[in-house]
Amino acid sequence: MAEPKYQRWLTPEGLQLLEGWARDGLSQEQIARKCGCCRKTLVTWVEQHPQIAAALKKGREVVDYEVENAFLKRALGYQYTETRVESGKEEKTVQTQKHMPPDVRAAEFWLSRRRPDRWGSRAQETSSTEDSGCVILPEVKDDA
Repeated sequence: MAEPKYQRWLTPEGLQLLEGWARDGLSQEQIARKCGCCRKTLVTWVEQHPQIAAALKKGREVVDYEVENAFLKRALGYQYTETRVESGKEEKTVQTQKHMPPDVRAAEFWLSRRRPDRWGSRAQETSSTEDSGCVILPEVKDDA
């Protein structure tokens, strides 16, 4: 009797492939195709085999954290080393310290989601009307 398809994905190599595909950002549909099954079958395997569920979750979490860290780094600005090879009489490697300034849009995006009470669009509207001392009244239509 033939071995069930899911058995291949319970091996260390199979679990590593699943994790890698999830880390690469593949959808469940794409991962299922690579496994040779439909999405519904993959969902069943995830429900029945905790090892498969853990591999997919681990792959996605790693990427999510990497993107989050890169986004925060971009919002705050950072230092990096640029390496280039200069050619002349002798080739030599030159390293230069560079500075990437903070990205205001990235910082605004981050804060509006992490601190919506202070940085969300409604918080800004409220604080700007409170600070000016003005009261905004609803528009009244004159039918006469």
